[in-house]
Amino acid sequence: MNDLDQLTAWASAFLVKLEPAARRSLLRAVANEMRKRQSDRIAEQRNPDGTAFEPRKPQLRLRPGRVRRAMFTRLRTTRLMKVQSDPNAAVVTFASRAQRIAAVHQFGLRDRVNKAGMEVQYARRELLGFADGDVERITDLVLAHLAA
Repeated sequence: MNDLDQLTAWASAFLVKLEPAARRSLLRAVANEMRKRQSDRIAEQRNPDGTAFEPRKPQLRLRPGRVRRAMFTRLRTTRLMKVQSDPNAAVVTFASRAQRIAAVHQFGLRDRVNKAGMEVQYARRELLGFADGDVERITDLVLAHLAA
């Protein structure tokens, strides 16, 4: 997180000098890039620190064998992973009901499997977060925008 604090301090000096419209467009570009990077990382089934997601729990009542489909295939689409920006902030978030599902996995909370199902403790799988290369990429975007 120290890199993120340094980036915030460094970029704020430049962002104050920009007009609100230019700042909004820069922050939207940063948010779109971060959404793409988060989506790619979720597709790779990796946490921001590079470790693999914890695998699914084995099915108790169904036939044995693993589920071959990757986790969070719909959650990482642009339809559910939204970008919000204004002159002061850029946010990558999940839409509506997907927020609850994402929060359960992000923080490893307890939730019901379905409406009538039992409560289960879900493994912690960080869907959103800053990976090693994200801070450098944001720095590159800010510098490219200021140079243009």
